[in-house]
Amino acid sequence: MPIRTNRGRAAVYRRIWGAPLRSPKHLIATVVVLVILITAVGFLLPRVLPKDPDRREPERQLAGVSEQTETSRPEVTETRLTESPLTPKSAPPAQAALVAARKWAQAWVDHPRGTTQAKWLAGMRPYTTEEFLPQLKTVDVRNIPATKVVGPVRATDSTTSSVEVSIPTDGPTLLVTVIKRPDGWRVNQYSEEE
Repeated sequence: MPIRTNRGRAAVYRRIWGAPLRSPKHLIATVVVLVILITAVGFLLPRVLPKDPDRREPERQLAGVSEQTETSRPEVTETRLTESPLTPKSAPPAQAALVAARKWAQAWVDHPRGTTQAKWLAGMRPYTTEEFLPQLKTVDVRNIPATKVVGPVRATDSTTSSVEVSIPTDGPTLLVTVIKRPDGWRVNQYSEEE
């Protein structure tokens, strides 16, 4: 077995590689230095490497520009997307949406004394989305301050798939959102404006 001494190249290497294991402080310091070095290399490496000429620009990928050579198509026009394809288009309010909102509001204010919660909800069910009905179950019918719709239904904002409507009552003004569903226009939410 060779004798280990504190002299020579092997002893120096042993001290360097063994330093992180001497104490927990040395180990933590070594890990921190390695993380900093790896992060610095990650930031600097893309700046140092040459850019790939075949890499397509993100705008061209989104626009669906087909890859063609300059010889087959001398002029390539680049199209940029300015709005998301999922953004609904602004449109005049659909008459069916306004009718659904008015009927829903008339059912909302229709709660003579003794009306049960189930009967009140049954009156609104044909004009309400299934997702919104459980929220309406939390409304106490006795606390509804309105008894009739007193003015015309007015659209405040509309797209091809939803319409926001203001409906005046003898209590608060109702702000109703009506959305287009496969089975027709249905109320999806409401709030009260004093």
